[in-house]
Order: sequence, then structure tokens, then C-alpha cells
Amino acid sequence: MKNIEWRNETLVLLDQTKLPTEVEYIHCTDWRQVAEAIKMLRVRGAPAIGVAAGYGLILAARETSTNDLPFNEQLSEFYEFAEILKETRPTAINLAWAVNRILSMVKASAFTSMSDIITAITKEAEIIHKEDIELNTRMANHGASLFEEQQQIRILTHCNAGALATGGLGTALGVIRKLHSNGQLAMVYADETRPLLQGSRLTAFELHEDGIPVTLETDNMAAYAMQQGLIDAVIVGADRITTKGDVANKIGTYGLAVLAKAHNIPFYVAAPYSTFDFTMADGKNIPIEMRSDDEVLSFQGVPSAPTGIKVLNPAFDVTPHELITAIITEEGVLTPSYESAIEALQQTISSR
Repeated sequence: MKNIEWRNETLVLLDQTKLPTEVEYIHCTDWRQVAEAIKMLRVRGAPAIGVAAGYGLILAARETSTNDLPFNEQLSEFYEFAEILKETRPTAINLAWAVNRILSMVKASAFTSMSDIITAITKEAEIIHKEDIELNTRMANHGASLFEEQQQIRILTHCNAGALATGGLGTALGVIRKLHSNGQLAMVYADETRPLLQGSRLTAFELHEDGIPVTLETDNMAAYAMQQGLIDAVIVGADRITTKGDVANKIGTYGLAVLAKAHNIPFYVAAPYSTFDFTMADGKNIPIEMRSDDEVLSFQGVPSAPTGIKVLNPAFDVTPHELITAIITEEGVLTPSYESAIEALQQTISSR
């Protein structure tokens, strides 16, 4: 099923908060609907929210074009809308990357009307979407190369880094899909992933629908699975990667990396170039989104904890680069030292 589609000047989003029990689509004709969908995780996954934001900017530009204002004031209003859209999720760098890419294009061009800007943004948003589809396939191929001549592979993954989180096959799940198509995969162990159960609601759903063998486990069962020799490798996605190779991902990822290190299990991160923050070296500086207490205090509206207690609910944690075996990108597999590997990646991208 398609999770993002630009159709008839409308952004159609699969409402991922309804899965797996309901398949419901949101038809966004206003950029504020896109912002709300991103903020409330109706569309989620770092690459996917970048794609969605690109289309959201078309709607923002269209709104400003209808105002009876001089062009320079319309443009100023558009920039304000873009900044609001960019701030809806602070941790995932792909969102800011997509918005900034389009804003840079607008600012670098000598546009004289919002109509011309809308045409240019539409073209750029579609390019971003197409690029994501293509790079997912390339990333899957590079990731699968790490497992050459291996059979009956058992992979542990966390959160959802699949087709629902991207415009294509997925990042971590793209690699898993490639291994499955090669006949190398025995089982995927999917953490349920607190607090929103994106592993059980989305990853398990996605893999099961595609006929890929999957076993669901709660987050605190990962250590047991490793101890019992059930896991051959861990593959996760990412929301931001620093120039040192520190990785921000869904809360619980850091704990998995520590466990993998203790059990001598390779820990891989799969992410496209848009997830790299080339302005930030240390993971300690990555802003961590704190989410509503209700996500922990209740489940689907049913209270699951005492009323009035305090809650710690960070959406992400940061895994230090020392715990990461390799980073899988569309340009190839990066290995330590990550600083030099990531610098080379940046140079490759900048030269295009």
C-alpha cells in the first residue's frame, strides 16, 4: 500500500496511527494538515517525513499565492510557513534537510511570481520522492553485501524502518527484503518498540503482509533472544547521524547496541545521505524530542499506570559510534573510522 502520494494537487497520506487494524488515508489540501500529520506521527520515519514536507511546501506556497499581497510579502509569508513546518519534529534531520533544500532552490532563483515558485517546488518535491525510492534499492543491495554466502540469517530490528517510513523499500527493512528475496533470511525478530509500538503495529504488519517471516518480541526480550543465540545481526534505521558517526534513533536503540556489543553481534545502521547532519559532530548535541505522558500512561485510551505519576518519555536516544559495526548508505557501506568515511561521503554528494 502507498504511504505517500501526490495526487490531484493533494497530498494523500496513509494514517499510520490507525494501523494495523484500520487502513485509512488523510487527504491534505492545507500545509497545516501536513504539519499535524508529521507531529502526530500519522506519517513517520525520517525519510518519509522529508518527502511529505516537500509536498507540504507546495500547499504552503499555494496558500500564499491566494493572498492579495505584493509578491515580496507573499514570499515572506511562505518562508514563515516553511519554518513552522520544519519545527514539527526536531530530531529527524531529514525533515529540515528537505525543507532547506527546497528553500535554497527558491532563494537561489530569480522568481517573480508565486505561480513560478509553485511549479518549481512541485518539481523538486517529486524529485526528492523519486530519489528516496531509488536510493532505498541501492541501500538494500549494499546492505545485503555484508551477508554474502551466509544462509538462514536471523535479524533483529527496532521501530519501523521499512516502506512505511520511506518512499521506497525501506532502509533497515530494505536490506531485510533483499536478503529475503535472495533466499538468505530465516527470521526477523521485531521489537515492539515503546512508546507507540511502531515495531508491532507497523514493522510486524509490514513484514507479515509481504510474507517475510517475523517474530514479535517486547523490547525487554532482546537480551534473552541474544543470550539464546537467536540473533545473528541487528539492523536499525536512523533519524540523524553526526560526522563522528553517532546515531539518533527511536528510544531503545542504544540499549540494543550495548547488548549487541556484549554478545559479539554486529550492529548495523541503514540510512540515506539525507539523514547525515554534516554540521554536527557529537551526538550529545542532537535535540531529543520529548513526547506526551499519555503515550506511556495509557494505551489506545485505556489507562495502564497510576494517575498523577511522573513520566519520562524521550522519543529517541543516541548510540555512540563506537558501538556501531557499519553504516549502510546508498553510496556504500561505511566502516570506522567514521569521521573520514563520512567526510568522503559528503564530498561525493557535494561534487554532484
